[in-house]
Amino acid sequence: MPFSNSSDLSPSFILASIPGLEAAQAWMAIPLCSAYVLAVAGNCAVLLVVRAEPSLHAPMYFFLCMLAAIDLALATATVPRILSFYWFDSREISFGACLLQMFLIHTLSAIESTVLLAMAVDRYVAICHPLRHAAVLTNAATAKIGLLAMARGVLFFLPLPLLLLPLPFCGSRVLSHSFCLHQDVMNLACANTTPSVVYGLTAILLVMGLDAVLICLSYILILKAVLRLAAWRERLKVFSTCIAHICAVLAFYVPLIGLSVVHRFGKDLAPLVHIIMGNIYILVPAVLNPIIYGVRTKQIQRRILSLIHVKDR
Repeated sequence: MPFSNSSDLSPSFILASIPGLEAAQAWMAIPLCSAYVLAVAGNCAVLLVVRAEPSLHAPMYFFLCMLAAIDLALATATVPRILSFYWFDSREISFGACLLQMFLIHTLSAIESTVLLAMAVDRYVAICHPLRHAAVLTNAATAKIGLLAMARGVLFFLPLPLLLLPLPFCGSRVLSHSFCLHQDVMNLACANTTPSVVYGLTAILLVMGLDAVLICLSYILILKAVLRLAAWRERLKVFSTCIAHICAVLAFYVPLIGLSVVHRFGKDLAPLVHIIMGNIYILVPAVLNPIIYGVRTKQIQRRILSLIHVKDR
């Protein structure tokens, strides 16, 4: 039934179900729930370990704490709502709740992108200008970067729900994901969405796109500095300090690019593809980041083992 947020006091959208597998959704939610529990446990462990381990009180690990907090917030803003849909068939989401969820997803993603850029700069300064690292990236500077990342995300992505707020929505109310994204909601509007399209694309390019370019530039400069070292063993040792961050960047940007491609060019793809890509985008960074840094950081390994009372052999 057609509806408009100006004429309907409680407009709502319908979250996408898994096509052809509606009867099995309760069972299929189990791996999703398991991934969420793993993400919460892993990121909480990172926060506790960095807080308790004085040797990790450094900018790189403060940035890692920011990543953990962002991943926790992003997963918590989406997964519990998806699980309530899969387990209790709560498919309907109100217009206001949908806009809020959309704002949180895009804003937190922008903040995470900025933090990943800050971590790349940290690696660049540590490798290319090691004597200046302590002076440039102080604890105060790290805190300011975190606040700047938050302000940047909010300022760039607050207009997205505001641009959708006055639009009328008619026809189908069914989303293509189990949560709300700007492109998905915008496509259901029955009015001119050009301002939303232009602004959304501009915001993505000026935040995630620019960050990706600057991260690549940082690693080009790092690679040039590493190649100046005479011994291969020394080159590998220096560059190995970047492996965890490179993996974190790939865990964030590959699902983001994949989801963007599906939205822009995958209108003819099966609905299941949209749902899978959306869930990967939400959960892959949250699950992988603690594992990546846990494997690459011996202090984190030792502290986690001590927390569960297992002797580090």
